[in-house]
Amino acid sequence: MSDRVAAGVDGCKAGWIAVVREPGRAAYACVVGSFEALIAMLPGDAAIAVDMPIGLPDFTRHGGRGPETLVRRFLGERQSSVFSIPSRAAVYAADEPFTTVERWYETHRLASRVARETSDPPRGVSIQAFGIFSKIRELDRLLLARQELRGRIIESHPEAAFWRLNGGEAMALPKKIKGRINPPGMEERKALLARSGHDRTFLDRPPPRGAGEDDLLDAAAVTLVAERFIRGEAVSFPDPPGNDRLGNPIAIWT
Repeated sequence: MSDRVAAGVDGCKAGWIAVVREPGRAAYACVVGSFEALIAMLPGDAAIAVDMPIGLPDFTRHGGRGPETLVRRFLGERQSSVFSIPSRAAVYAADEPFTTVERWYETHRLASRVARETSDPPRGVSIQAFGIFSKIRELDRLLLARQELRGRIIESHPEAAFWRLNGGEAMALPKKIKGRINPPGMEERKALLARSGHDRTFLDRPPPRGAGEDDLLDAAAVTLVAERFIRGEAVSFPDPPGNDRLGNPIAIWT
């Protein structure tokens, strides 16, 4: 067994939620305001799997980046959870804090215009994908500034992680329906995580303030991907991973 720490991370309302597993100790969850703060609190060799796109192409084809098109085919009715991430230019088209709803929609239209100009067939940006652009930029900048982190921060996706844990079968039920928690879907995932090594008591606890119940389960799922990465058992889509023009990796790990 490795003595390295594994962390699974998901974006949340207050910043980032992390589920951390240290060898010989119970898992714990925490919320931090920035990804850099998370790096600072973990050991220097910790492996981190994050539910956030890493690596931004200059131009996209149908379905977004390559990793997204590869994993969607396994996820059945859950494939809509894998957003199509557009070009780097589109992600950075409106790099500013939003002070009004009107400005938010205006910058969404701007990002969509740039995305259409840098994709074939031309495709705009979904509201859901646009909502995580600031976190994509945060992580992108961190990996460009601290390139040594590229070897231990990997991109994952919760539904792809659940698919792998479930023996190559997509989850039958959604976590949410019309934006609200779906208890049967949450129970399906909790039961799978408990069978896969997480303590059920931990999974049943309320999430840390600033994160949702689904955020906690998603972070717990990708923590197991980080552990497989440490053991050399994680699988990347594509295999081997690609890289964007600036050297950041492009792959979804399961």
